[in-house]
Amino acid sequence: MESGQYSKKIRYDQPIVNLLSKVAEFKAMWQGGLRLSPQILGRLKSWVIITSTGASTRIEGSKMSDKEVARLLRGLKSKKPTGRDAQEVAGYADLIGRVFDNYKTLKLSENNILQFHSIQLQFSEKDQHHKGKYKAQDNTVIMKTPEGQTVVLFQPTPPYLVKPEMDAIIDWTNEQLKKDDVHPLLVIANFIFEFLAIHPFTDGNGRLSRVLTNLLLLQAGYTYVPYVSMEEIIEERKTDYYLALRRTQKHHKTKNEDITEWVKFFLEVLVEQADRARKLMELEQPEKLLSEKQAQIYKLFTKGNELGVKEIDEVLKGNIPQVTIKQALNRLVEFKLIERLGMGRGIRYRKL
Repeated sequence: MESGQYSKKIRYDQPIVNLLSKVAEFKAMWQGGLRLSPQILGRLKSWVIITSTGASTRIEGSKMSDKEVARLLRGLKSKKPTGRDAQEVAGYADLIGRVFDNYKTLKLSENNILQFHSIQLQFSEKDQHHKGKYKAQDNTVIMKTPEGQTVVLFQPTPPYLVKPEMDAIIDWTNEQLKKDDVHPLLVIANFIFEFLAIHPFTDGNGRLSRVLTNLLLLQAGYTYVPYVSMEEIIEERKTDYYLALRRTQKHHKTKNEDITEWVKFFLEVLVEQADRARKLMELEQPEKLLSEKQAQIYKLFTKGNELGVKEIDEVLKGNIPQVTIKQALNRLVEFKLIERLGMGRGIRYRKL
């Protein structure tokens, strides 16, 4: 694709302008009004590495909870991860941590993207032969229906075109971010769309796209990114994420190409991230950091009562999956809003 064609796919309408304005407003507020101590920011960043890693790998099929991710990462110095989920979690955590710490010196380039992929898959035994290399075979993206039928969702770029197409979108992105003719968030949204449409690697494309999103946002001045997990928000809206991608990808490289739906989803995630970051600036009320589901669960706790996962599930009548309830309880414990009582299956929780 000619580099000039990328700009033609970016369309401004009023909803997009409104979303851009909301994110820009908070970006200025964060830069001008942050009063959080370095100690608090350090703890937040450590927690976001855990939550972002857990969410990003679960989006791709991992079953590890945030609590399990935290336990795994604490033990990495003494024990190598075993099993696919643990290996992918360890690699993602290492990579996202490096990006958070070193984004000012990391360029968007083919060499760095290949290196990122290698770091991400460093522990994954099944991926050693292709880590850090563009794909050598087609990787058609499919899904299985409830009836067991295989449906082709979209056909990514064939291997022989991956390098020229990646070179083109990398060059265009760097050029646009320098020129500042197009809003940087729209440039980033377009880069991520193209990256996922090309699907340049045999495996790990989705996870790497989210790492690259964090990198580009940080380099564009959205410095609150390491303190609020973007991946967690995407996981909460996983269905919308895939719908926005699939509806736009099916028209990729056609006369009807229009990525507006993907751009709107992307910006909605960033608005939610900004809203949660705004609550960080009022940290004396930690309950303001909770997502809607976490707040719903927190409200169930009254002074003195004790609840377990099963009881919460019964009260909520199955409207929130048990795995989400467990994740929410871990977050409430982290914020010191509730305390954990007991161990194992009999574990219960009480409001502090």
